[in-house]
Amino acid sequence: MHSPQFPSRADRAPVTFDVIIAGCGPTGATLAAELRLHGVRVLVLEKETEPKSFVRIVGLHIRSLELMAMRGLLDRVLPHGRQRPAGGFFAAISKPAPKDLDSAHAYLLGIPQPVIERLLEEHAIALGAQVRRGRAVADLEQDDNGVTVVLADGERLRSRYLVGCDGGRSTVRKLLGVAFPGEPSRTDTLMGEMEVAAPQEEIAAKVAEVGEIHRPFWLRPFGAGVYSVVVPAGGVSDRAEPPTLADFQQRLRSVAGTDFGVHSPRWLSRFGDATRLAERYRVGRVLLAGDAAHIHPPIGGQGLNLGVQDAFNLGWKLAAQIHGWAPGTLLDTYEAERHPVAEDVLDNTRAQTELLSAGPGPQAVRRLLTELMDIDEVNRRLIEKITAIGVRYDLGEGPDLVGRRLRDIEVKQGRLYDLLHRGRGLLLDRTGRLTAGRWSDRVDHVADPAAALDVPCVLLRPDGHVAWAGDDQQDLDDRLSRWFGRPAG
Repeated sequence: MHSPQFPSRADRAPVTFDVIIAGCGPTGATLAAELRLHGVRVLVLEKETEPKSFVRIVGLHIRSLELMAMRGLLDRVLPHGRQRPAGGFFAAISKPAPKDLDSAHAYLLGIPQPVIERLLEEHAIALGAQVRRGRAVADLEQDDNGVTVVLADGERLRSRYLVGCDGGRSTVRKLLGVAFPGEPSRTDTLMGEMEVAAPQEEIAAKVAEVGEIHRPFWLRPFGAGVYSVVVPAGGVSDRAEPPTLADFQQRLRSVAGTDFGVHSPRWLSRFGDATRLAERYRVGRVLLAGDAAHIHPPIGGQGLNLGVQDAFNLGWKLAAQIHGWAPGTLLDTYEAERHPVAEDVLDNTRAQTELLSAGPGPQAVRRLLTELMDIDEVNRRLIEKITAIGVRYDLGEGPDLVGRRLRDIEVKQGRLYDLLHRGRGLLLDRTGRLTAGRWSDRVDHVADPAAALDVPCVLLRPDGHVAWAGDDQQDLDDRLSRWFGRPAG
């Protein structure tokens, strides 16, 4: 990490920022907003001079929608997206969503990627984050007091912490020397959005026929004649070059016998099935989040969601560290909690990739799983896995609810998630006997005997996960100390 570009310690500029974030994608922008909720001085560096211009539709899964609701963002996001049922995600096996999923937001929201990125960036800026575009990280050095960041133009910046949210080819991760083990890409797939001239009935029939042989393969309508098109890449074009409309036409004719009259593309891309996970999420004062920490095939649409959920987990913990009230191991729980979640996502995308391959063995397993998914509990387990509402962190002993997120239940003041807009902890108390006491500067308290809980009281972390459940004040105080540090005063 050390470079001759760095000045001596005596000549270093004083710390200007609490946190510098490399990358202003969904993960970086979400993290910046979470930190600003706690008054942390944040600078976001984005190497691209302009936001993405191509319109790619991404899906926000249930857990991400819940987190948006927790910060009062969901009402701003919903008008820009299209809701669809929360089913049929796992390996594109067409099964309906299970009934009564444990969420008030049990749907997928398809939304243009530039739109969600713009909304998240605007949210961070409105909260006071600085965003500088056209600024790429070239080098870094850290010491006991902070991190010196050197930009590509030679400018030096100083912060207390640095977070790499700079994608799968992360410069920050490479400068740290953190290993990124996994499997390289074996097969490529073309993906894009374009207009299609063929009639809908003809498309549906051909997709049903060809989809039994070639996977992944689909043409899914967005409306107004625009379709999402996915087709195996085969050997077309150079992997280093972006695909063309002619590539799509060639592959569609090869696979389906027709190109469906595709034309007027909105965007075109290719992706592989590389799967990698960073060995560490933290080295001293430098951390990794989002694609900088994990990459996997986009099957199931989990990538953006996984990164945003990293940011919600990390934000309040890093803010606590900066403000000096974090318990000694709080920041370490970021990696301890999120690394296993990423491992699980990588495993389920590996499984889905196999189920989409054309070999007789994988296809036999696919037929078996398709049959098993008629069992509600099997279907439910897979949907909860894809949408991340099944995540449970290991937070120690207690009821099964501990470590899980709590759904957006009704409370006397409206909805539970409306009480989490400020990014603070929350004690939801049905007994009326408990108190947040000297932690009230970090934890809100709502006494509501009618709250729809199966336990007397719950302590929620700022990310909506249950840190404690019970009715004993001393037990509660112990958990408050564990998650929110020493009491004030």
